[in-house]
Amino acid sequence: MKCRFDSSELSEEFVDLGHCPPSNAYLRPEELSEAEVHYPLKLYVNERNFLVQVDECKRANEIFGDDYAYFSSFSVSWLRHAEKYVNMMIKRFDLRSDNRVVELASNDGYLLQYFQQQGIPVLGVEPSSSVAKAAIAKGIDTIVKFFGVKLARRMRANGMAADVIVGNNVLAHVPDLNDFVGGMKILLKTNGVLTMEFPHLMKLVDHVEFDTIYHEHYSYYSFYTVLKIFEAHGLELFDVEEISTHGGSLRIYGQHTGGCQPTSPNVSALLEEERAKGMQTLEYYHGFQQKVDQVKIALLRFLIEQKIEGRSVVGYGAAAKGNTLLNFCGVRADLVRYVVDACDHKQGRYMPGSHIPIVDESHIRRTQPDYVIILPWNLKDEIVEQLEYIREWGGRFVTAIPELQIF
Repeated sequence: MKCRFDSSELSEEFVDLGHCPPSNAYLRPEELSEAEVHYPLKLYVNERNFLVQVDECKRANEIFGDDYAYFSSFSVSWLRHAEKYVNMMIKRFDLRSDNRVVELASNDGYLLQYFQQQGIPVLGVEPSSSVAKAAIAKGIDTIVKFFGVKLARRMRANGMAADVIVGNNVLAHVPDLNDFVGGMKILLKTNGVLTMEFPHLMKLVDHVEFDTIYHEHYSYYSFYTVLKIFEAHGLELFDVEEISTHGGSLRIYGQHTGGCQPTSPNVSALLEEERAKGMQTLEYYHGFQQKVDQVKIALLRFLIEQKIEGRSVVGYGAAAKGNTLLNFCGVRADLVRYVVDACDHKQGRYMPGSHIPIVDESHIRRTQPDYVIILPWNLKDEIVEQLEYIREWGGRFVTAIPELQIF
């Protein structure tokens, strides 16, 4: 396998999670009897730039196609995060009605709607027509295509250059990394700024967040690595924030090299923190497999004990990270009876690989399970508040990462 950034051959293994289907390939009932394709989920680390990546086993246009089922607006906490970001950006960069905000991977308009409400022109770029239709229904102009150099040139030629480019949790989903970052260089106006949010590799390693690894996430970044990638395309990062989303993410701020925004001390501080952690040495990445295996053993021990004792266990949140966890651990419907999800596009389908049925929340009240495993642990507080009523019959919550917790 070659590095997505510098094309060098990769040989240093980071972690092997076995073989599993794409995490968002939810199954319809009639598909359960058909053969299900599993792909290797093995990651490698580049010993020169420390980019961590999985091979592109399934093409992006197959994953993010017409049937893509992740709708951002179903998470209340994520909507709050988006609204808070919009208010901050308007204030910090004095955005007005003569500016244009372009979001890459704009999903169902969860973020752009808040810019639009404040009179700032917006444009979304979203390759999945299933979620793009929801944005268009909200009145948000959306280009239903994959973003890269070719599209950026066309947009620029048609007067769609951006004062602000936003990309939340898209950088990891990009198979052609140089084409994507090169496209941002073309689309961004001379004095424009861009922000990207993505899970921080340091948090993934430190907190054993291996369930954030799946085929749709092609690449995993330290700040050091992302800085090098953007520099190679004539973009400099002038600020960075550590944020709590997805178990610990980075929000980077970029501009054209030599731009007017001053460089924040946050940049050098985070680079030094990563260096002190050893992230620019291969030793840092060794030993992760053993930590992952311990999570698997603890979860399976818990589930088997409940099965023996006749207690019922269900899941909440048919998220991609849950699919990675369940498939790596070999969990099926005999150990987790069903998974609840608020998204009606997932209800009535089955989790890929595990074939656990996805149902609506009414099943929890009706079946009164002993335990609810929160699969999207990054939304734990929101879910616990929502399902507080399980305590009426003595129900308890469980999370598996970074270690098994029952509460």
